[in-house]
Amino acid sequence: MTPFQYTARASAFAADGAACKPVYAVTPSDLENGVLEPAAAAWAKAAGFKAEAGSLLLVPAVGGEAGVAAALFGLGSEPAEAPFAAGRLSRVLPAGDWKLEANGVNTEQAALGFGLGTYGFDRYKTDRQRDVRLEVPQGADRGDLERQLAAVFLARDLINVPTNDMGPDELEAAFRALGDHYGATVTSIVGDALLEQNFPLIHTVGRASAGAPRLLEMRWGKAGSPRITLVGKGVCFDTGGLDIKGAANMALMKKDMGGAANVMGLALMIMDAGLDVDLQVLVPAVENSISANAFRPGDIYRSRKGITVQIDNTDAEGRLILADALAYADETPPDLMIDMATLTGAARVALGSELAPFFTDDEDLSARLMQASATEADPLWRLPLWRGYDKDIRAKAADITNSPSGGMAGAITAALFLKRFVTATPSWAHFDIYGWVLADKPHASVGGEAFAIRALFRVIRTMAAK
Repeated sequence: MTPFQYTARASAFAADGAACKPVYAVTPSDLENGVLEPAAAAWAKAAGFKAEAGSLLLVPAVGGEAGVAAALFGLGSEPAEAPFAAGRLSRVLPAGDWKLEANGVNTEQAALGFGLGTYGFDRYKTDRQRDVRLEVPQGADRGDLERQLAAVFLARDLINVPTNDMGPDELEAAFRALGDHYGATVTSIVGDALLEQNFPLIHTVGRASAGAPRLLEMRWGKAGSPRITLVGKGVCFDTGGLDIKGAANMALMKKDMGGAANVMGLALMIMDAGLDVDLQVLVPAVENSISANAFRPGDIYRSRKGITVQIDNTDAEGRLILADALAYADETPPDLMIDMATLTGAARVALGSELAPFFTDDEDLSARLMQASATEADPLWRLPLWRGYDKDIRAKAADITNSPSGGMAGAITAALFLKRFVTATPSWAHFDIYGWVLADKPHASVGGEAFAIRALFRVIRTMAAK
């Protein structure tokens, strides 16, 4: 099947058999060691090209021909530190078809970086991306490369679209479109039906919005295969509720459905690859708004699992909607449950905006995730489910609080909160992702971003193969 893409884009890769001009990826030492053909080497020397990271030099045609014959791309002295540096080529090369020539470089990873760099969020612009394409390296799996790009682009698009075009209704439409494309079964529980079917916390958080709260569910695959459940936080906008955020902290809150966007991207890869799994995807989709019926600090609500939750801050809403979704999934325990959420600022304080933290008490899963992280250049880092902090989520008037006082270890206490709702599933991991790129990178411009899903796909693919 052709991978579903929320915004249709031309392939980043040249057609098979296309005439491609070479782009030589070189380090400073390559210039000294005679790696380049003589004409290109002479041109580089005459132009003072030093192969600094990200630098580009176009090599003119010889023999009186017009145009460009080749290009030189600088990798710098430590190319291993920037595996996706080739993403810059998509923005600086002249339009047309190119092929990468490089020694000592993972060309498949470079091709992925190039493809990632072709992304541009131009839904609301009249200007479009230039048409630059790269030849798929010999031995690389074109389908796998395009599948990864489709997944990342889907996550980026969903996050980048502003909330006036990506509220709970529109997120459901995108969710259904993805499911329909792969023949999945999609259902939703909307509005007061959430109360009737015992999803009180999802209803509580989203009831003040004009866009009704809902739980989206997708089922795909074959019964009897390894059961995988993906849960993604779908807060389409977060005002903070009655504990309202300041303007600066509210500016990026269209990205608070980044967990939903990421599990949808991961689901795309799983379904497109036809993995032998029984897949369930759950997205509680809400907008945390302010109205006369908004939930309040001090309120106490009973969750689907029966655990009572004291609301000590309405801006800690993501863990509430995840709690009901996790409890529902845990009632028929999958073999592996993954939840993803733009959950806490504490995770960003701990690891910054580029490194995705995850929590699990499954040592084997942790090891497999870290190995996949290194292989796929998809940065992850495990943080502890430190049970010593479990006392901090206890509440005086209810079983637990959604916002412990003191402000210490906020990412850990949030993970411990979620763990209360996963008691039967043998293997579970929680990802507290940022969902955003703060400064342009070669392979990613400022805006929505996919985190951890390429590493997760490799882990799930291996699990399915066994």
